[in-house]
Amino acid sequence: MESEKVEETGTREIRNGKEGKKAVGKEGESTMRAKEIGNLDFILDIPLEVSVELGRAKMLISDLLQLGQGSVIELTKPAGDPLEIYVNEKLIARGEVVMINDKFGIRMTDVISPAERVQQLGS
Repeated sequence: MESEKVEETGTREIRNGKEGKKAVGKEGESTMRAKEIGNLDFILDIPLEVSVELGRAKMLISDLLQLGQGSVIELTKPAGDPLEIYVNEKLIARGEVVMINDKFGIRMTDVISPAERVQQLGS
């Protein structure tokens, strides 16, 4: 009797070169999801640059050279407007400044939708 070659590929199985559907119960689905999550472990340690933009200003080089201690730079963003949160130079959210144990933090008030984030990848 010839033994069957079986390969599992997601929810399909291939026997002797022929593909067919494989019934996967709830137990099998959770095992597959755990494997998929486990496959993503390698990206969890990738460092990302997170920055928060308070505002922007344009100035001439001559004005920049005159800056000194105590100088004030006027920003374009009005006081009270939400700050922008960037990850690797891509806008992901907006938020407001909070204090946490004598350090600044930011509370996210508006998170950019996944669809909008995907659109940003093209730009």
